[in-house]
Amino acid sequence: MKKHRKGLVQDAGSEKNFQNLDFYKFIIASLPVGVLTVNPKMRITSFNPWAETLIGYSEKETLGRYCGEVLQGGMCKLHCPLKTAIDRRQPVVWMESTIQNRHGEVIPIRMHTAALLNNEGGLIGAVEAFQDISSLKSMEREKDNLISMFAHDMKSSLSIIGGFVLRLLRKAADLDEVKEEKYLGIIQNETEKLDSLVSDFLGFARLQTGKLKLNFQATSLDKELMELFDAYQPKAVQSGIKLELKNEKALPLIEADPDRMRRVFTNLLDNAFKFSTKGKIISISTEETVREVSVSIKDEGRGIDPDDLPFIFDIFHRGKQADEKTGQGIGLATVKAIVEGHGGKVTVRSKPGQGSTFTVVLPKFRRLKNGGGF
Repeated sequence: MKKHRKGLVQDAGSEKNFQNLDFYKFIIASLPVGVLTVNPKMRITSFNPWAETLIGYSEKETLGRYCGEVLQGGMCKLHCPLKTAIDRRQPVVWMESTIQNRHGEVIPIRMHTAALLNNEGGLIGAVEAFQDISSLKSMEREKDNLISMFAHDMKSSLSIIGGFVLRLLRKAADLDEVKEEKYLGIIQNETEKLDSLVSDFLGFARLQTGKLKLNFQATSLDKELMELFDAYQPKAVQSGIKLELKNEKALPLIEADPDRMRRVFTNLLDNAFKFSTKGKIISISTEETVREVSVSIKDEGRGIDPDDLPFIFDIFHRGKQADEKTGQGIGLATVKAIVEGHGGKVTVRSKPGQGSTFTVVLPKFRRLKNGGGF
């Protein structure tokens, strides 16, 4: 009877171990990272579905093959992380390298490796988990490019300002009023360009650090828009562009950060002017519903390529038609962050050659964290 019971216990234990093994396999197969295991001779013993997708080989095609032959990692020949984990019997974590898929495409990855030991401490192989960080690396490159462009543009404006200030100082007595006014106009334009550049960069820095703080208070969008309308009139006249403000019905006060909202509308107006030409119209219109208010800024510029529309608010995004007017791809990302921080949304409609309409939708009442009030 005891033997029988022992046998039953053993069978139950074996069944439990088998079930545990199946559960572990299920977890590894479901992980959104590539996972492979090797034996002590560095031959692949398992290859999960995510690894199959990333590398392009099925598990069946990889089993028994040398891992370096499949992954073709950037560190395979010099300092193989898997071999290091096996030799030292210690995990190797947060290491960056590259691998190649079966089509020869190089993929940057972040990997973790560890030796696999049995219950007695004997070596049975090693495991490697790796994740595609192509998008992260692309973001880092864009960030480096942004800093480089920021420094270049800032230096360019400062050089222009410095040059014309020096002319005014050295030749003040010889300059007529026309030239003096021209020089001062150039200085003013470059100063405005610098101000916009620095504001965008600071906005980007806050986005990156998560320190975009909003100072909510009773805000009149009508007042903010009227002030911006008046402020942009000289620019409109100088550019030969007609600026219109269509808000026949007064909007109610909403709870918002007026300084941040001014930044939103400034960025959108700057974009509209940037891509509009003489004789075109830029219009600002408002609308109210039961729960929301919206502000639309419409231009008659060159429009946005349909392929770029889904990514237009992404940080660093510069469309297919990017040129010296496009900027660094920070302004619209900042707009989106501020509007969403208010519990709102920003949308865009555009057709190439027919202009664009950006619409900011804001809630009339702000829900507090405790679920009450506005």
